[in-house]
Amino acid sequence: MKSPTHDSLGLVWDDRFVRTLPADPIEDNLPRQVHRACFSRVRPTPVSGPALVAHAPEVAKQIGLSEAAVARPLFTEAVAGNQILTGMEPYAACYGGHQFGHWAGQLGDGRAITLGEVVHDNARFELQLKGAGPTPYSRRADGRAVLRSSIREFLCSEAMHHLGVPTTRALSLVTTGDPVRRDMFYDGNVQAEPGAIVCRVAPSFLRFGSFQIHAARDDVETLRTLLDDTIVTHFPHLGPPSKDTYLAWLAELAERTAEMVVHWMRVGFVHGVMNTDNMSALGLTIDYGPYGWLEGYDPDWTPNTTDFQSRRYRYGTQTSVAGWNLARLAEALLPLDMSIPNLEGALGRYSEALNTRYRQMIADKLGFLSLREGDNELYRDLNAVLQATETDMTLFYRHLADLAPADREADDATLLAPLAPAYYDPAGMREEKGQIVAWLRRYLARADAEERPREMQTATMNKANPRFVLRNYLAQEAIDLAQAGDTRRVTELLDVMRRPYDEQPGRERFAARRPDWARNKPGCSTLSCSS
Repeated sequence: MKSPTHDSLGLVWDDRFVRTLPADPIEDNLPRQVHRACFSRVRPTPVSGPALVAHAPEVAKQIGLSEAAVARPLFTEAVAGNQILTGMEPYAACYGGHQFGHWAGQLGDGRAITLGEVVHDNARFELQLKGAGPTPYSRRADGRAVLRSSIREFLCSEAMHHLGVPTTRALSLVTTGDPVRRDMFYDGNVQAEPGAIVCRVAPSFLRFGSFQIHAARDDVETLRTLLDDTIVTHFPHLGPPSKDTYLAWLAELAERTAEMVVHWMRVGFVHGVMNTDNMSALGLTIDYGPYGWLEGYDPDWTPNTTDFQSRRYRYGTQTSVAGWNLARLAEALLPLDMSIPNLEGALGRYSEALNTRYRQMIADKLGFLSLREGDNELYRDLNAVLQATETDMTLFYRHLADLAPADREADDATLLAPLAPAYYDPAGMREEKGQIVAWLRRYLARADAEERPREMQTATMNKANPRFVLRNYLAQEAIDLAQAGDTRRVTELLDVMRRPYDEQPGRERFAARRPDWARNKPGCSTLSCSS
């Protein structure tokens, strides 16, 4: 076994992935179909003027990188792809996937290049550059990313982590000094935009599609090799690879995926592109493209303009889509001589975990220890109340904790007052007001029946219901300023999102509902898959 390699920044690299798994024998960086391989060796394409915009100190510390090392020009050169450090073994991964419900064949890392794997404190981290240039999987694309999408990915990766959502992380954001031409809404309006690169960090960026591609090609040997390595490296507690271990892995991944999606639902996050190539084989949120948070509560809302017709990836279908995607992954294991009943049994862990975690999520958001008889109806009616008038989900739940059981005896105006920040048109509420007030009185009666004081209920609610989320308009404000040369808002937002459950006096504006000017502004309501 090769010993880990130390680079001049203090990172320790281990080339286990490229050493263990089958590689593409062709090293020319040309678009092509790659067979019987898990990756292709490729180097990032250098950029003309890399500049560090921001970095996440917690991620740097996690991988063993000091702040002094981050301050060195060499760090910026490395995370821009201009400098290959000792120990790095860059590659792009091969995978396929179902996109919008249809098998798309080979996809792969078309604009992501993994620098290698870092080991620190008995943990392993894959460092990947998004926007570092073309790879054999880029097809006709340039492999680059623009500043607007890079800011969104950098900030959201970290915001989701601090919200308690299983996710990949982001180490750094750099501008490249090079323009990138993009048609933002695929309407023929091509413009030159500032280029940028995000360094993403995760134990692994393996996806459901990493396994699907080999099954689709009937490449059983590569499929088995990849799955065995995944289990040995990332699921060693399951034991040596075998058919039983494969089932245990699928069952555990099903549980992890259920936990992840329940967290999405808890904070009002909509992924927007839940293709199987965007589903992590470790149960992490991966690939931040046209995502968004519910502003006005609408279970049918999707941030993805590409998905407007079918709304396959809307907020309300995320739990069912995750189950569908897991079923496609299970199908990819059939060539390993797995039986359908056994695979279905492992997949059953998804619905079991989803039901358990979803019920507890509801209880936490409402301040209850657990759900009792009648609480399902109470929650169902709450969803109707949230849609009765345009209501901000984040603010409603957060301010629901401000009510006390005694408030149910108050007049309607007094009862509604703490929730006023959640309503987009409080003055226009007429018929809806009676429906909302009636529900609030029912809720407070149920809260009064809890076997603990309201203060403890409130503490539970404020741990489940964030005060701050990365609303699209907040990200767009940071993008607009950065494109004009002022990147301070990026670092300010990063700092706000580090403590999403705290009040943070003086930062109230970052918790405010979407302003009218952002309702239809590009980037503030919906987005395309364009980078």
